[in-house]
Amino acid sequence: MESEGVRSTGPAAEDGSLVSLLGATVLREPFGRVVIMPVVCRWCEGDRFEVAGGECFCEGCCLPVGMADGDVHAGGSSWRFAPSPPSSLRPGEALHAPADPVCPAGHAVFQVAVARVLAVGGRVRRLSVGLRCPVDGASLLHLDNVRVVATTGEDEARRGGD
Repeated sequence: MESEGVRSTGPAAEDGSLVSLLGATVLREPFGRVVIMPVVCRWCEGDRFEVAGGECFCEGCCLPVGMADGDVHAGGSSWRFAPSPPSSLRPGEALHAPADPVCPAGHAVFQVAVARVLAVGGRVRRLSVGLRCPVDGASLLHLDNVRVVATTGEDEARRGGD
C-alpha cells in the first residue's frame, strides 16, 4: 500500500526527479525567484540522508544538513520555521508530530532536494524539501512550502549561538 503523497519513479529514476517534484509544487512569489537543488553534505559530500525530527542527517558523517535553521542555504542567512496559523482542530483534538518518513518499501535513507522561494532581496521566504528513496525510486514531499522567518543575532543568542 502506497503512502499518501508518495510518487514512484522506479529504481532507474533520473537525477532530476526530485527537482521536477519540487518545481511542480513550489509556490512562486511575484518578482521573486525559486532555487531548487539536490542536497550534498558539505562535510563528506554524501548524498544520502536519514530524516528525523524535521532535520536531515548525512548517512556518511551523521551531521545535520541545517533545514530547520537555514544552514543548508549557501547565502549564509539563517532562519527558523514560522509558526503555523491556527488550524481547524476541534476542541479536544491534539497536534501530533508526523512520523519520520519511510518509503513504501520501508527504507529510511533518502536523497534530498530543497526548493527555496526567495523574495526580491534574496531573503528566503519558504522552503520545500523532497525526498527520494535511492533503492526503489519512490519520492515524496517532506516539507511543502513552509514559511520561514529570518533570525536575528538576538535569536542566535537565545539558541546558544554557534
